[in-house]
Amino acid sequence: MVGWEDGRGRKSMNTLKGYYLGCPIWGNKDWVGELFTRDAKPKDFLAQYTSVFNTVEGNTTFYGLPSEATIARWHQDTPEGFRFAFKFSQAISHDKRLSNAEPETVLFLEMLDTLSKRTGPAFLQLPASFGPSDLPTLDGYLAALPETHAYAVEVRHDIFYTQAEAALDIVLRKHSVDRVVFDTRGLHAAHSGTPREREAQRKKPNVPVRFTATGQHPFVRFIGHPEVEENFPLLAEWAQVVAGWMREGRTPYFFLHAPDDFYAPHLARHFHALLSEHIDAGQLPSWPIEQQDPEPEQMSLF
Repeated sequence: MVGWEDGRGRKSMNTLKGYYLGCPIWGNKDWVGELFTRDAKPKDFLAQYTSVFNTVEGNTTFYGLPSEATIARWHQDTPEGFRFAFKFSQAISHDKRLSNAEPETVLFLEMLDTLSKRTGPAFLQLPASFGPSDLPTLDGYLAALPETHAYAVEVRHDIFYTQAEAALDIVLRKHSVDRVVFDTRGLHAAHSGTPREREAQRKKPNVPVRFTATGQHPFVRFIGHPEVEENFPLLAEWAQVVAGWMREGRTPYFFLHAPDDFYAPHLARHFHALLSEHIDAGQLPSWPIEQQDPEPEQMSLF
């Protein structure tokens, strides 16, 4: 399926260009009637999501690899220009910490090969305990990865943002691997104290933001404030940075998160509008719900 087609034969095609824009998930049931059509079922979510956005984080692969049937369905429900940014499995990054992880890596790479025309940078999220003394291990692991795919590395150890930052960037540039840029400023500035907000703040590290590009596909994970408008100044800053990368000939990936991800599509839409003030980034299509005919009004009995 290329794009999304509603019951009246109207199609929505993604026309973004020069960069990739998406959310951390595609199957949020709370988007039914918000982003998705009112009658959307789980089987419709991916196709409708890809009619608007051209990438998504594939976080589920951190916990386990999909079946062949699932991979075939993902391929069928996505257009040619769509890209999954799959996360390396935790068996590789956390359990084995990149050492003696060849069997798990082979399985992960085989999955990427199966979806090769739908894969963007695969990102390797390292545990917070993975520090500067582990850089030789990272160097060796990246050197062994095939060049047929793009990769990005996310670090969470505090010292990679101070004394060991230059050493990390040298390793990544050596292998043309991107650094996953985490921006959690919006999230950690929130103080409403809701359970979802507290849980998100607990899980997402409060690390300094960086605007570092070490490869061809700068990879940004923006975790926003739960109040949409509070993110606008930060997104305006990012729009200038991403436009600069695009002018350099890079192809950025930009993912918008929120504590419960309900407002992630709204943040993405606003970011695209800001980016378009600086550079031609194509058109972000209208949402499937906006293409659906409005519900008929009930006639009054009186």
